[in-house]
Amino acid sequence: MKIAVIGAGSIGGLVGAKLALAGEDVTFLVRGANLAAIRENGFTLISADGQKQVATSVRATNDYAEAGIQDVVILAMKAHQVEAVVDDIAKLIGPQTLIVPMQNGIPFWYFDNHGGTFAGTPIRSVDPTGKIASAIPGQQIIGCVVYPASELVAPGIVKHIEGDRFPIGELDGTTTSRVTRLSECFARAGFKSPVLDNIRAEIWLKLWGNLTFNPISCLSHSTLEDICQFPLTRDLAASMMLEAQAVAQKLGIEFRVSLEKRIAGAEKVGRHKTSMLQDVEAGRAPEIDALVGSVVELARLTDTPTPHIDTVFSLVKLLARMLDTQQGQVRLQKLA
Repeated sequence: MKIAVIGAGSIGGLVGAKLALAGEDVTFLVRGANLAAIRENGFTLISADGQKQVATSVRATNDYAEAGIQDVVILAMKAHQVEAVVDDIAKLIGPQTLIVPMQNGIPFWYFDNHGGTFAGTPIRSVDPTGKIASAIPGQQIIGCVVYPASELVAPGIVKHIEGDRFPIGELDGTTTSRVTRLSECFARAGFKSPVLDNIRAEIWLKLWGNLTFNPISCLSHSTLEDICQFPLTRDLAASMMLEAQAVAQKLGIEFRVSLEKRIAGAEKVGRHKTSMLQDVEAGRAPEIDALVGSVVELARLTDTPTPHIDTVFSLVKLLARMLDTQQGQVRLQKLA
C-alpha cells in the first residue's frame, strides 16, 4: 500500500519504519532535521532488545504535492498540531484514501457517524475553528487507538520501548473490506491491530488514564508509580476517573475494565514520566485540550458535573500559559 506518515516522531517513526520494513511504500512528510536525516540514512528502528533495523526504502519530503495521492494517510502528530497541516493534507487524499488519525484523547471526528442526539456535534477543544473537520472527509476516517511506547532518540532514529497494539475501527462500527485490509497491513508490519465494533469505547479506555495521570504528573512532577502509591493523588485520580466515566456513560460508553484495575495497571508501569510531564520539562506545549479539555467540553454537553477534572484542567492550563509566556521549562533538580 502507498502510505504517507505525517510526522516522524516517536509514534510516526515507529509505524512508518515498521510498515516500510514489511514492504509497504512509505513516505514521511517531515521538516528540518528529520527530513535531512531520513533522506540521507533512511529510518532506523531500535527494538526493545537493542536490535537495529534500517528502513532504507522510505522517502521523506515536505512537499505534499510531490508525495501525491495515497492509499493511507496516517496523522502521527499531536492533536494541537493537526490544524497547521490540514490545507496540505488535501493533496494526499483521493476518493478511496483512508485517513488514520493517531492522536490521544477525544478526536475531532468523535461525533461523525455517531448517531443519536449529538451526531455531527463538533469538538471545539481540539478543532476550535472547525477547519480540521471541514478539510478531512469524515467518511474516509478510520479510528485508531495507540498503545505502544517509543522514543525519538535522534532525527530519523526511533527506539521501541514496549507495546504493539493499534486497535482500529470504522466510525459506524461496521466491519468493512477497507478496515480489514488496513488491519492486515498493520499485522504484516508486526502490530496487533484488531478491528473493533466500537472504537470510541477503546478511545475512552485509554483516555481514562491519560486525562488523570498526565496532568497530575506534570503538576506534581511525579511518575505513575508515585501518583498511584501516594494516597491523596491516588484518590484524586480515582475521583477524576469516576467523573469521566459518568460523562462516557451518558454517551453510551461502558468500560470493560474496572477503575481499580485501570489504576493498578498504571502503577505497574512504574517510575514512568508521562508525555505531559516530559513536555513541561522540555518547555514544549503540553497536550492538554485533547486529553482533558475535551472531557470538560463533553461534560458540559451532557450536563455532567466534573469538579475534580475542572480544577486540574484550570491548573494545568495556567501552567502551560506560564511556560509559553515565560518561554521556560519546569523540572525538579536535586540540590547540590
